[in-house]
Amino acid sequence: MTGRFAPSPTGDLHVGNLRTALVAWLAARSRRGIFLVRMEDLDRVTSSAEHERRQLDDLAALGLIHDGDVIRQSERFALYHQAIDHLTDLGLTYPCWCSRREVREAAAAPHVLTGHYPGTCRGLDPQALADRASTGRRPAVRLDAVAAARHLGMGELVEIHDVIAGRYQTVVDDLVLRRNDGVPAYHVSVVVDDAAQGVTEVVRGDDLLAVTPSHVLLQRLLGAPTPRYAHVPLAVTPDGERLAKRHGAVTLADLAQRGVGPHDVLRRLVSSLGITMPPGPIDVWGLAERFDLSALGRDRRPWVIRDL
Repeated sequence: MTGRFAPSPTGDLHVGNLRTALVAWLAARSRRGIFLVRMEDLDRVTSSAEHERRQLDDLAALGLIHDGDVIRQSERFALYHQAIDHLTDLGLTYPCWCSRREVREAAAAPHVLTGHYPGTCRGLDPQALADRASTGRRPAVRLDAVAAARHLGMGELVEIHDVIAGRYQTVVDDLVLRRNDGVPAYHVSVVVDDAAQGVTEVVRGDDLLAVTPSHVLLQRLLGAPTPRYAHVPLAVTPDGERLAKRHGAVTLADLAQRGVGPHDVLRRLVSSLGITMPPGPIDVWGLAERFDLSALGRDRRPWVIRDL
């Protein structure tokens, strides 16, 4: 069994990120498995080595020690481009010139599934393609989900069984595979890397549940295995807003300034998972011995952060 935690090194981890990391670590260690850390630093503008170092230090401060070397996606672009080129050779991609604003406006149309790309650039005739190319604006590369499903002999509706969320199905989207600046997209990199690293279980935030069926479709297209998925409910503020740095003392560094140490944070994180602990220091390895990932599915409510 191989699990992983894959943050983006664009800032300090907040307690919601650390909670997800804890669940991923416990899930792997509870079955005496391997726990990997991968840095999803595709965007070299916002990612930095300093942020990576601080994130690794925070994980270590909670006792979440990883196995092996840290993999960085910025060093693996050739693998992602190879996967995209393979899908293009199969006729399963198309160029897309739509700006974010155009996508957002088109996606608001009543006939378009919420959050899905409406297919504006899919199936353009040669003249329309030439007109768009003549603007000089570089296109992104999108997956043609309809053609991909047909290629696999399946319908567009893909179903998964999530350890926490249960049965979930949705129509797959025309995902961006390569941005218009030439950078591979997250959807490709995560599928390629999970397969290359032998990841058998993916524990990540609940905000990625909606795209997971599309990731499963990509796995099938690329001949990659599908890991077991567990999407952890997010940490939110009392008004239901997703937790972020702007909400105050939500990182280990911030909390340390208030006299709240890593052990106190760890105890709160463990308690938020419904795990009862005796007083005194927490032994995360001992905790892993009795951890049951499936038990988290009994309560899928977000973790409301009130006061640490």
